[in-house]
Amino acid sequence: MRFCDVTLREATQIPGREYTVEQTIAAGRALDELSLSLVQTGFPATGEHDTTVTQRLADVLENDVVAIARARDDDVDAALEADADVVEVFVPVSDRQLNAILGLSRDEAFESAQDAIDRVRDGGARPHLTLMDAFRTDADDVAPAFERFNVSITLTDTVGARTPSFVAGYLRSLAGLGVSLDRIGVHFHDDLGVATANALVAARLGVDRVDVSVASLGERAGNPALEEVAVALEADGHDTGLARDQLIPACRAVLDALDEPVDPRAPVIGEAVTSHESGLHTAAMLEDPATFEPYDPETFGGERRLLFGAHTGREAATRLLERADKEPTEELIDALLDRLAETEEPIELDEAVAIAEQL
Repeated sequence: MRFCDVTLREATQIPGREYTVEQTIAAGRALDELSLSLVQTGFPATGEHDTTVTQRLADVLENDVVAIARARDDDVDAALEADADVVEVFVPVSDRQLNAILGLSRDEAFESAQDAIDRVRDGGARPHLTLMDAFRTDADDVAPAFERFNVSITLTDTVGARTPSFVAGYLRSLAGLGVSLDRIGVHFHDDLGVATANALVAARLGVDRVDVSVASLGERAGNPALEEVAVALEADGHDTGLARDQLIPACRAVLDALDEPVDPRAPVIGEAVTSHESGLHTAAMLEDPATFEPYDPETFGGERRLLFGAHTGREAATRLLERADKEPTEELIDALLDRLAETEEPIELDEAVAIAEQL
């Protein structure tokens, strides 16, 4: 399975967000540390920013650079002139969007898509196809696209309307119609709060590609979070092919480049999610960290923080004294707990052990 990171394009669609070319390129370089298959850099037909970003990243990134284009000659030409490795042509496929956006029948939209795909090939890039609003379109109307187009095809839940059970059923319906799931890409939005879950369902059913964005950055509620999808799959024993030890540092570097804050409680990348202060937790984790962790944060370039202070219990104090090579008598335990309670804020493990050594 391949990951396509869409952070650089999707983040610019958040109202009020404007990133400089240099910010976007710095974020793209950070993503390159992850060994992603694809990085979607922008929509060159929209102007100089996306054109420049695509051109410059195409020169330096190890992974393939993807530019998007409507099924129009000028859009395709702009993407080709930006030196994209892959030009992803997108067309609506649902009746609602065909009528509202193009005023065309589905067959007419497919004809325009084929013309655009041929133009991409003639221009020396690889074509991909995205079918907008596919998950609100009958599977019977989507399946013929896989016979008609000999390219990678991404199906989108454009308005974030679907849930994991629906996604699983829909993909199985396509498989029942003869569509090989390893030809399918998926693109979800988080309007119902289940984008990451939808991506995981699709990945486990065997799709070829999953679109993700760092910290779910994207229009409206965003997209499946790269870090969440990657860690969840790895925790289940699935080899994502990513540079695991770079995951957390690279995601934080992307957010830093874009001047986006990191929520301390954000799954995987937030500092709070691998920080532990509860007396019961820290006591057990001094012996076996997996007691209260779903994964080892160090595997993904993060760190575990065990904190000690007023909430530290007797079991944790005992473990600290043992680490300090002290006999954990009742008197020493009481003394250590008193010292920890006096700290203005919780302290790290090394500092707590140093206090125990002084007793």
